[in-house]
Amino acid sequence: MTVTRSLSILALALLTALAGCAKEKAPSDTRNTTGGTRVPVVGFMQAIEDATIDEAKKGFYDALKEGGFDESANTVKIIYRNAQGDSPTLDQIADYMVSQKVDLIAANTTLAMITAAHKTSTIPIFMMVAPSPGIAKLTKTDSAGNEVAPPNLYGTYETLAYIDTSVAMIRTLFPNAKRVGTLYNSSEPNSVNSMERLRAMCGSLGLELVEESVTSSNETQQAAQALAGKGIDVFFALPDNIIFSSFETVYKTMADKKIPIVTSEAGLVKRGAFAAYGADFYQWGHQAGANAAQYLKSRDPRVAKLEIVAVRKKTFNPETAKSLGLNPPAGFEPLTSAK
Repeated sequence: MTVTRSLSILALALLTALAGCAKEKAPSDTRNTTGGTRVPVVGFMQAIEDATIDEAKKGFYDALKEGGFDESANTVKIIYRNAQGDSPTLDQIADYMVSQKVDLIAANTTLAMITAAHKTSTIPIFMMVAPSPGIAKLTKTDSAGNEVAPPNLYGTYETLAYIDTSVAMIRTLFPNAKRVGTLYNSSEPNSVNSMERLRAMCGSLGLELVEESVTSSNETQQAAQALAGKGIDVFFALPDNIIFSSFETVYKTMADKKIPIVTSEAGLVKRGAFAAYGADFYQWGHQAGANAAQYLKSRDPRVAKLEIVAVRKKTFNPETAKSLGLNPPAGFEPLTSAK
């Protein structure tokens, strides 16, 4: 083989490699509609793998599709990444989304929202399954003394008021209850904030709160067993990542002792909790997704909203009610356990 021919082959190989790199660096330019219009790219960040939280993801995707942004129709590209509960990985995911210059970031759960907000002040972030920016400590005080959220933060949030309604529900469903048990993640700010509200509400209703703190799902079983052995009448499941990822462990421990689980999350009712009053995760994600679709249509930040979750439901699990010997609560929607 001649030197000239070798150089030609090498040059061709280099050009091919460079073309591949260019495609990797700009995925948003590789998927165009028939008319040549650039397809928007959505970066979807999720902190953990969990069936309840996945409901919000499904709602978000469905709302995008209803708004005209459907991957199967090549009208949007979604880059989905899940950190599997690992904070450094979540950090890397946020960096990746920023490097890809996505048109917007969808952040599912508190940690995903906070991480994204710390990484970019220009890419629109649409949050879901997360508290208000103030609770997440993302607000700043302006010159007029008002607390303002990051200008690129949109989507749907919840306040701590759900604690009040959920604990009041315990009083209604179990008027003779005296001791309420709970687990919380002492390393997760949202869980700590929820605990403070829960303590105050239980105190105001004359309920004794029995607490166990954990920092990982590996500690859940031991902590749940400790609570079950302390004579609690009801277990209240706080909405934090450890509860979501290890709920089946909590459920089995409480079921063995015939202790009902009350929560604010309908998704946990599907997984065995007795009753809930709070945001529906599918609707939560759908609300954020509809908001994101409106933004993608106009590219005008003025149409994007930062709003409180709109749909809350009272739900109960009839199978759990039967196994615990409890009557179905009036005014609660039945939800069948997920198989």
